[in-house]
Amino acid sequence: MLFGIGYDIHKLVKDRKLILGGVEFDYHLGLFGHSDADVVVHALCDALLGAAALGDIGEHFPDTDLAWKGASGKTLLSKVVKLLKEKHCRVNNVDVVILAEKPRLGAMKLEMKKNIADWLGIDMSRVNIKATTMEGVDAIGRGEAIAAQAIASLCEDV
Repeated sequence: MLFGIGYDIHKLVKDRKLILGGVEFDYHLGLFGHSDADVVVHALCDALLGAAALGDIGEHFPDTDLAWKGASGKTLLSKVVKLLKEKHCRVNNVDVVILAEKPRLGAMKLEMKKNIADWLGIDMSRVNIKATTMEGVDAIGRGEAIAAQAIASLCEDV
């Protein structure tokens, strides 16, 4: 069994869509970034890449490469899954925690879970999504940013 962790944070800005786990939220702010800035998927990509010792998201999808401008989390995660298959690895399970003061995420966690399970090609029972606030502490707590942490386990197909 192989394990990896990932983390991502983006600041909240006006005139951007808020997309988390492939779900678009009805919120007045969105996450700033080169791609769709989906911190859930970005943290998950880093966890998966780390578990397979394949570097990090910045190496595979640099923000200096226009090919990834506006890219969806689904697109990035699909590329990571392809890299895992080339290394004869498959996803066993993933666990993600979203750190956000607002908006409330509870009602959308199931949809995020469905998206991620589908994109990874695994059963939903192998995907966990949690959300927490920062109780008003730091940039996340002040509503200036949203972050996500992820852990993934992989099995090697030998």
